Amino acid sequence: HHISYICCCCILLFDVTQHPAVSWNYLSKSAEMNCSHNKDITYTQMYWYRQRPGETMTLIVYTVYEGAPDYVQKNQTKYLATKENIENGALTVRNLQLEDSGVYFCAVSKHSDVRSISS
Repeated sequence: HHISYICCCCILLFDVTQHPAVSWNYLSKSAEMNCSHNKDITYTQMYWYRQRPGETMTLIVYTVYEGAPDYVQKNQTKYLATKENIENGALTVRNLQLEDSGVYFCAVSKHSDVRSISS
């Protein structure tokens, strides 16, 4: 008798899709979620969020194409985020436990330059 894990991946914005829609996995295994978008190439940033039942949505990781993932919890081993190109990214949740159950969201945004203005 195995206890299963559920991960519901939902569409957060138009032109942004996630799959699989629902994922059941065994404890101690890994689950991979994929996110893609068909917006223009300026949307290089991808964010992954988790929402547990009865809780607010929290950021897990921020990724940008050709950059290292920026995890909220530093030196963690639970999550692995990848971004192979501008349109696609993935989040793997490793060593699944019951507390990993929840809804996982993906969002994308444009790259914005921060520049100082001198007068």
